[in-house]
Amino acid sequence: MSAPMPSSNRPFKPQADYNALEYSAEYKLLYLQELVADEAYVAITEFLAKQSEYEIANLLESFPTQDRLLIWAQVPEQLKGEVLAELEFDTRQPLMENISSKEISLFTQDLDAQDISEILDTVTETVRTSVMATLDEDIRIQVNKLDTYADWEVGSYMDPDIIQVHDDISLAQVQEWLRANDDLLDDQSQELLVVDQSQQLLGLLSLVDLIKHEQSALVSGFIDNAITINDRLDIQDAAAIFRSEDIRFAPVINSHGELVGQLNGEDIMEIIQDDVDSTMKNLAGVSQDEELFAPILTSAKSRSIWLGINLCTALLAAAVIGQFEAVLAKVVALAILMPVVASMGGIAGSQTLTVVIRGMAMGQIGGSNRWWLFNKELWVGAINGIIWAVIMAIIAQMWFHDVKISAVIGCAIAINMTAANVSGITIPLMLKNMNIDPALSASVILTTVTDIVGFMSFLGLASVLLL
Repeated sequence: MSAPMPSSNRPFKPQADYNALEYSAEYKLLYLQELVADEAYVAITEFLAKQSEYEIANLLESFPTQDRLLIWAQVPEQLKGEVLAELEFDTRQPLMENISSKEISLFTQDLDAQDISEILDTVTETVRTSVMATLDEDIRIQVNKLDTYADWEVGSYMDPDIIQVHDDISLAQVQEWLRANDDLLDDQSQELLVVDQSQQLLGLLSLVDLIKHEQSALVSGFIDNAITINDRLDIQDAAAIFRSEDIRFAPVINSHGELVGQLNGEDIMEIIQDDVDSTMKNLAGVSQDEELFAPILTSAKSRSIWLGINLCTALLAAAVIGQFEAVLAKVVALAILMPVVASMGGIAGSQTLTVVIRGMAMGQIGGSNRWWLFNKELWVGAINGIIWAVIMAIIAQMWFHDVKISAVIGCAIAINMTAANVSGITIPLMLKNMNIDPALSASVILTTVTDIVGFMSFLGLASVLLL
């Protein structure tokens, strides 16, 4: 018997035979919301015990801070470490404020170095030192290695716990070693990393080669080339390599060619998702640190900066309009039609800007193709500008029965849409050359350009033709 669908107009009665795996993420959220509202602590614990660490982390991030604390208290102890590692920094931090170093040590007992490093980034130096002292020596060395890298470097994202074999042993010895350590490989493993005695990476050993060839043969006879990533490379550049080469993982080497870890596809997917989230927030003028359920004052503060910048640009556009006060006072129709010009230019520019910023994020724009794209957007803007200029001129003629007004609105739309498309590619490229993230400020600059060009072309033409 399945649990009833949560409803806001009747009391919720949790059922012990609820099978959480049957339902969507939204259903689980609604289910947990009603459990929290009813303060059904036992039911919350039973529900969370059926979820993966990823699902629990997502559910926690779907509640305000106060409810998170309540839910966190009901997370099964054996899952808390894995859940903490999956949470965003701003979500994790409040949950760990009252957790002792002894508790953190218990949470991290069975975690790998990557997860432990993620969790310890949130605690004080005193707590970190205490927890590090309780770790196995190998894990402690790996965590310390990860912490030597900057946040943007590949080394901070790599898995330092790697499966490697030497080139001077036989295939039979490799198989014997793998059978003795059957927890080394998972269902996704297809290759082993091969190194020499000085830890220099030589390449990959395919599991297919491992089992189908003469077992007395040495590993050195079956080494395949590997696409490697330098540990100091920018993680965004590493993500571009993963996309272009279509690889599942890559060995990570240092400047001496020594194997220090491996970068996995799931880590790259997380980077790409974070990059998408960051770009979306930047385009909207929202701080990268703002989360969905951040406190009211925090969200208000993070958004106010770009609202202030937008106000300044709006005042600049208003000042342009003010220069044509005389013509606006005499021809009321201009005030009615003026927003159409700015709106059409804004939409045209935003379409180009979105496509260009995506292309830049994917590493598809550079060199000579920038001029090809510039020429393309110029003609796209001109063609669409002419088409919609004609349509709007016809509408204006039917509305105001004035050929001059129709000509003004038509020409202004054609000019502004062409300028908007050109600006949509020019602005992000210029910002990139200035080492400024195009997603952060391109939309504000574009809006200013399209408003000013639109108003000046519209009102300037009106001054010439109508006064």
